[in-house]
Amino acid sequence: VGRWQLVNESSCVDDELGVEDDDMQNLIDDMKGRSNKSPQVIEFKDNSTAKESTKIVSKRKSYNSNSFLYRFDGRGLYFLDKKSRTIIEGFTVEKLKSDSLIISNSTRVCETKIFVRIK
Repeated sequence: VGRWQLVNESSCVDDELGVEDDDMQNLIDDMKGRSNKSPQVIEFKDNSTAKESTKIVSKRKSYNSNSFLYRFDGRGLYFLDKKSRTIIEGFTVEKLKSDSLIISNSTRVCETKIFVRIK
């Protein structure tokens, strides 16, 4: 519960590239930083609803809402469509502390998102 800002994310493409050159890695990081200027924030509420400022949970075109349901069972975090209550995306919670949250996609383990709590 609370507001969380996405501060870092890795994708499966990052792992596939296997960049060993520091200059190339800096260029990739710079390009990622330019892709989205506004902060990416997701807010989890007590009533099992969540709202995101931009598409954080899923980039799928079929998923077209910034408001949805969520379910947390201690190890897994699941995002559900509000109308059909079907799972949009599932994540494994790697770390959950009062100020940080690290999740990885259940189907693509190499896809990780790191959040920090904001006020």
